Amino acid sequence: YEGTPVLKGISLEVQAGEFVTLLGPSGCGKSMTAMSIVRLLSYPGKIVEGEILLEGQDLAQASEKRMREIRGNDISVIFQEPMTSLNPVYTIGYQLSEVLRYHMGMNKKDAWQKSIDLLKDVGVSRPEQIVRSYPHELSGGMLQRVMIAMGLSCNPKLLIADEPTTALDVTI
Repeated sequence: YEGTPVLKGISLEVQAGEFVTLLGPSGCGKSMTAMSIVRLLSYPGKIVEGEILLEGQDLAQASEKRMREIRGNDISVIFQEPMTSLNPVYTIGYQLSEVLRYHMGMNKKDAWQKSIDLLKDVGVSRPEQIVRSYPHELSGGMLQRVMIAMGLSCNPKLLIADEPTTALDVTI
């Protein structure tokens, strides 16, 4: 492999019900570690060696098709920049519903209602109105709540949160 290693010597083990926190200064590799686990590295980034095990399955060797099934179902990520994670041309409800329809096999009506319920669960007031809103119509804190709801929507086995509280105020 030609290139410069970005991450080296990382070893994490997370048991069911356990919380693991990575702390470090900006630029030290926390987000890169999260992106590596779910194999969402931008070119030219790639995993050169090692393994990423989820219940015995090596994600580093899994096909892209299998990774699409794993992302959202088994592993979910709450990204730190909700404005770049949400599609600006679709409503919040559409985007939440699509996750539920794709990963959970829900029909349109049930997915829409579950989207409203998820928004309620993360403290969104007026969820019936928010599902009809577009990302640009919401505050950063509201968008972050949407991302948290999306991350929790499919009851993942592993939830990776990359600075999930950045846009939230202290009371939340």
